[in-house]
Amino acid sequence: MTERVLVTGGSQSIGRGIVERLLDDGYEVTILDRVRPEPAMAARWIQVDLMDGDATDAAVREALSDGPITRVVHNVGHVRPNLLEDTKLEDFDAVMALNVRPAIRITQALLPGMKTARSGRIAAISSRAALGKELRTSYAASKSALHGLVKTWALELARDGITVNAVAPGSIETPLWRAANPSQDPRTQKILDSIPVGRIGVPADIANAVAFFLDGRSSFVTGQILYVCGGFTVGSAGV
Repeated sequence: MTERVLVTGGSQSIGRGIVERLLDDGYEVTILDRVRPEPAMAARWIQVDLMDGDATDAAVREALSDGPITRVVHNVGHVRPNLLEDTKLEDFDAVMALNVRPAIRITQALLPGMKTARSGRIAAISSRAALGKELRTSYAASKSALHGLVKTWALELARDGITVNAVAPGSIETPLWRAANPSQDPRTQKILDSIPVGRIGVPADIANAVAFFLDGRSSFVTGQILYVCGGFTVGSAGV
């Protein structure tokens, strides 16, 4: 039977790269996103604003109408960069509402099917920013929250045959990354010059890591945060 996967924010950028890889791997993919995938992909698209809790619940019910979904990728997110003194609490709340809350609601809805199947794969898209980055008070907090969820759920769900992991991208060539890291900002060039492998990442790099975590053969890997960053995470460590 074809495994079914739900991907949030799967219409563009990293999310689209993940969906394309999963389709190539033979999964049946459902996307939850505000915008339609363009160009179209061979995936089911359900339009939803994931900051709206009731709409999210309805979209997941629609996705489950064809049967249980035993794999999910919590990819949706936004940044809202600012210095600490300029960070507004409403921006913080908005980032948490999109980057964290849907992961909880959606996972709760999918769990009965996963537990019945005695098998499940949950993958969250985090960020290297969880380790600390200027202008990222809200974003870093939200990604750190995902790390906590991953490790807690891994412990709670292990005996049900469900694994929970996160992929933490470094610098990935997407419109979102470019918007948050303007080319004219010297900090952006410093980041690019500090990537040990000598290039910026692409969505396919993240999709490859996600595919590993979703694979049925990865049942002994859970509670992990995999940094896909071209070596930047270790290369930037102080001595």
